[in-house]
Amino acid sequence: MPGDTMKKAVQRGTGELPGVMYEEFQLEGYGPGGTAVLLEITSDNRNRTVAEIRSLLTKNHGNMSEAGAVAWQFQKKGLVAIEKGKVEEDTLLSLALDAGAEDVKVGEKSYEVLTTPHDFETVKKALVDAKIDTALAEITFIPQNTIHLDEKSAEQMLKLMEILDEHDDVQKVHANFDIPDEVMEKVAATAAG
Repeated sequence: MPGDTMKKAVQRGTGELPGVMYEEFQLEGYGPGGTAVLLEITSDNRNRTVAEIRSLLTKNHGNMSEAGAVAWQFQKKGLVAIEKGKVEEDTLLSLALDAGAEDVKVGEKSYEVLTTPHDFETVKKALVDAKIDTALAEITFIPQNTIHLDEKSAEQMLKLMEILDEHDDVQKVHANFDIPDEVMEKVAATAAG
C-alpha cells in the first residue's frame, strides 16, 4: 500500500480529514449449535462490514440472519461484576437493591449486579461510593436463555467468538451459549495439546 494512502487512511480514522462518517449498528446471526449471536458494530462502510461478517460466520459454522431474528433473545442491562471476598454478600445485596438494582446473582467466584440501563450509573456510583472494587461495569446484552453446547460445537463457537472479536469494526460480541465445565476442560485440553 502506498505511503500516501496509508497516511490519508490514518488521518480519516483520527478525524483529521473530513468525509469519514462512522455508523453504529447491530448485526445478528447464528453460530455453531444454533447459538444466537448479536454483534455491536462501528463502521465507516456498512456494506463492507456486513459482507465481511457474513463471510466470517459462513466460514465458521454459522450464518447471518435478518434484523430482529435473534435480538429479541437478549435484554439490554447494566452489569456490575464484583469478585467474592471484596464485599460481604448481605452488604452488597442491601446496597445494590437500595440503589435500584434489579437483581444480584451469586456465582461461584463473583457477584453479578443487574440493573436497567437507566439505573446503571446510580447503582455503579453507590458501589464506588461504598469503596467496593468492581471487576466489570458496563451496559451489555444478557441472553434470556442459553443453549448448551457439546464439545465439537463448543470448540467451533469459541473459535468463532475469537475471530469476530478480532474484527476491527466489531465492538462487542454477545451470544447465548453455555459450555458445561467438563466440556470446557476437554476443549481447553485439546487446544493446549
